[in-house]
Amino acid sequence: TVDYRAQCQKEWLADCKERVIPRSSDFSLSNTLGDPVKIRAWQIAGLPIDSFSIDNGIIVSNSRRWALMIDPQGQANKWIKNMEKVNKLSVIKFSDATYVRTLENALQFGTPVLLENVGEELDAFIEPILLKATFKQQGVEYMRLGENIIEYSRDFKLYITTRLRNPHYLPEVAVKVCLLNFMITPLGLQDQLLGIVAAKEKPELEEKKNMLIVESAQNKRQLKEIEDKILEVLSLSEGNILEDETAIKVLSSSKLLSEEISEKQEIASSTEMEIDATRMGYKPVAVHSATIFFCISDLAHIEPMYQYSLTWFINLYMHSLAHSAKSDDLQQRINYIIEHFTLSIYNNVCRSLFEKDKLLFSLLLTVGILKEKKEINEEMWYFLLTGGVALDNPYPNPASEWLSEKAWAEVVRASLLPKLRGLMVHLAQNTKEWKMIYDSAWPHEERFPGPWKSLQGLDRMVILRCLRPDKIVPAIREFISDHMGKVYIEAPTFDLQGSYKDSNCCAPLIFVLSPGADPMAGLLKFADDLSMGGPKTQTISLGQGQGPIAAKMINNAIKEGTWVVLQNCHLATSWMPALEKICEEVIVPESTHVRFRLWLTSYPSEKFPVSILQNGIKMTNEPPKGLRANLLRSYLNDPISDPTFFQSCTKPVMWQKLLFGLCFFHAIVQERRNFGPLGWNIPYEFNESDLRISMRQIQMFLNDYKEVPFEALTYLTGECNYGGRVTDDKDRRLLLSLLSTFYCKEIEEDHYFLAPGKTYYIPPHGPYQSYINYIRTLPITAYPEVFGLHDNADITKDNQETNQLFQGVLLTLPRQSGGSGKSPQEVVEELAQDILSKLPKDFDLEEVVKLYPVVYEESMNTVLRQELIRFNRLTKVVRRSLIDLGRAIKGQVLMSSELEEVFNSMLVGKVPAMWAAKSYPSLKPLGGYVADLLARLAFFQVPGSQSNWVPGHSEIAGSRAGSHAIP
Repeated sequence: TVDYRAQCQKEWLADCKERVIPRSSDFSLSNTLGDPVKIRAWQIAGLPIDSFSIDNGIIVSNSRRWALMIDPQGQANKWIKNMEKVNKLSVIKFSDATYVRTLENALQFGTPVLLENVGEELDAFIEPILLKATFKQQGVEYMRLGENIIEYSRDFKLYITTRLRNPHYLPEVAVKVCLLNFMITPLGLQDQLLGIVAAKEKPELEEKKNMLIVESAQNKRQLKEIEDKILEVLSLSEGNILEDETAIKVLSSSKLLSEEISEKQEIASSTEMEIDATRMGYKPVAVHSATIFFCISDLAHIEPMYQYSLTWFINLYMHSLAHSAKSDDLQQRINYIIEHFTLSIYNNVCRSLFEKDKLLFSLLLTVGILKEKKEINEEMWYFLLTGGVALDNPYPNPASEWLSEKAWAEVVRASLLPKLRGLMVHLAQNTKEWKMIYDSAWPHEERFPGPWKSLQGLDRMVILRCLRPDKIVPAIREFISDHMGKVYIEAPTFDLQGSYKDSNCCAPLIFVLSPGADPMAGLLKFADDLSMGGPKTQTISLGQGQGPIAAKMINNAIKEGTWVVLQNCHLATSWMPALEKICEEVIVPESTHVRFRLWLTSYPSEKFPVSILQNGIKMTNEPPKGLRANLLRSYLNDPISDPTFFQSCTKPVMWQKLLFGLCFFHAIVQERRNFGPLGWNIPYEFNESDLRISMRQIQMFLNDYKEVPFEALTYLTGECNYGGRVTDDKDRRLLLSLLSTFYCKEIEEDHYFLAPGKTYYIPPHGPYQSYINYIRTLPITAYPEVFGLHDNADITKDNQETNQLFQGVLLTLPRQSGGSGKSPQEVVEELAQDILSKLPKDFDLEEVVKLYPVVYEESMNTVLRQELIRFNRLTKVVRRSLIDLGRAIKGQVLMSSELEEVFNSMLVGKVPAMWAAKSYPSLKPLGGYVADLLARLAFFQVPGSQSNWVPGHSEIAGSRAGSHAIP
């Protein structure tokens, strides 16, 4: 990474200084090894202009080993294809049938080869090429490739790129190649975006600038040629140079030419400075947009399906430049572009996120933009996410009757933050005032006592996190809407029409599935609307042996301009590379009918090809979060949104009341799932098809009967459509009693209330739009009473939501300092040493068996021995992983992916997965977990405590609670 390279250089320079080795005062790779003419040519070929990328280019061209470039955004790929185009570059993949032949030809003829999209393992076949294992025979160089011996040309070049974001290459691969990080840097991206905005807004300037770049590269090349000529003349001249006429001629003509070129260069430089000054006016747009790109690229850590390509991003960016409001005032124009682009990115990314991640994305976007403006304190932000990391808390809890130990420990740690110094003292002295905040139903809206009443934003949320973490989600919503606007907390509803509009014949449309979501009914109806239904849409569910059939379907559809739907791609992971190849090589604009579309459905899978994800249009089709969003979704989607269906009933008033009631019922049964076992004993996957069939039945019965047959409707909806999924008898009883609120005589009254309070009622009969308007006035979050639950039902659900949100954000964060000024390595090392120093030795099982032999009269001795074996297993894993981690940080052993997980977990105060796998169940954070583990281990150490072990002893029952079930 950029920072790590800079740090290495700094350390090496300091080292040289110490050993009195001659060195530059400020060393840079490009000054030492770079050739300005060559670098200019690279940049024209598409190499980003920041120094990090230029260094990469120099390393690629000078390295003794072939370069393997980590290139998720395809920057290196593009650069190499442009740079080597004139040299007859061959582009291959390991999945190509002919890649061996291509390589053999290139080796013989000395042409360059680009091997793209490699995984974490390289084919053993190319090993001799990587090792450059050649041998000479009769003065000719040869290489043995598999069975064949091939003549080896010294002009041969090999470039390897991978699309993986964070690949773990084993040491045996890493030593054979030159591993390079080609991920785009903020500076490189800003320059690209600045170029685009300048070219769109001031095309004449950008054209001039590009001409200057080419001209100055030519001038520099000419100067270099002149220098070479002069040197050649001087080296070949014999005797007195003044008597050599040709030499004098060459020198004088060179002088004239070089003066002419220098004048040209001066004019060009001043023009370039003027152009740059004008371009820089648009810099805020580029900086803001680059920030957004890095917020999006971090999403892939949460879910492998959240992959977005740089090309997709730049296309959206250009779309915003073309479609945002125009203005002659530069500042105003910049604001218009930024607003339009941010919202367009938000809408585009939101449609491909699961419900649980939509608020998370809004938060990442808000914080990313504020960080760019230097309005976020890193330490506060980290504390909000982790609650601080410490193993013990020396201060006693002043209000233990209502304040939990965990909350008090967080308050103590928060008091170390610059803006919250003295918080724990104030809380200890004013427990009554703070208890009012703790007990409040809406603590995030209350004024905090004393000097903390004027706190804003993150600082306020940190205190809320300590005392009432269950209300963090509404507080975050407020925070986002204050900084970004309300629109960023109301995710757009699912819109198939919009996604289709944004697609083209070469971009696949991908439904990312979640349990209970089936997009097929909506898709087939949509196909009918566009007169692509029936034989024009072919569907196939992938599985064993279906691949070739699907490939044949695609080949036919490309020519005829029909649609192909491949369902359940996650079940055919072995065929995915073939699909990737089809998307890249078969579905190309030249040979594809404009009406052709490829639709894919898949559950999240790490095996799903990254290139399809990046270039396709992704959509999720989940029931939205929240009662209001759920109702809105039902009303905006087919069939209700279809005017003929909405108006086709002989009893319009009753029909629309029952329809609204049914949609409300549908939202309630889905939302109750969030409350865990309080909502349903077994979580059921109620889905759109249940709602659809129930609507059609209401319509049919109202058309066919004079009186409304409530009993028949209740039976069909409650027992068959929805009830068909319900297996638990208490759940069935609940379902029918919920339904009885909506399917009853009283629904005919005006303003029939559907929940306690005056908010939720059936709106009066009116046009379709009046229902949409009413739904939009409802609150974003509904009280538990609306679902028939007690106020406190929210607490567990909200705490889980908060934890889920923070866990998600932590996954996206780079491993940076915890804000305390120490590096992450130091923080983790200290923690590891602290835990290691407190861990007791393993139990000596042989000694235990002697003291407490397994006999018929003492059943507890068996249990004791089994427990000790288990604790030994756990402490071994903890000790081993901490010792290895310490060594890995020092660089003595390899940092494996398991150790990296331990490192990342400890940095944010989580129990590492490696420990949890061998541990007793625990939901505590790292500090609490370690204290608890040490207490459990100490329990077994107390002299004589084992001899008190008798079945049913209350002290033991209390101490052992939460450990393994006794066998």
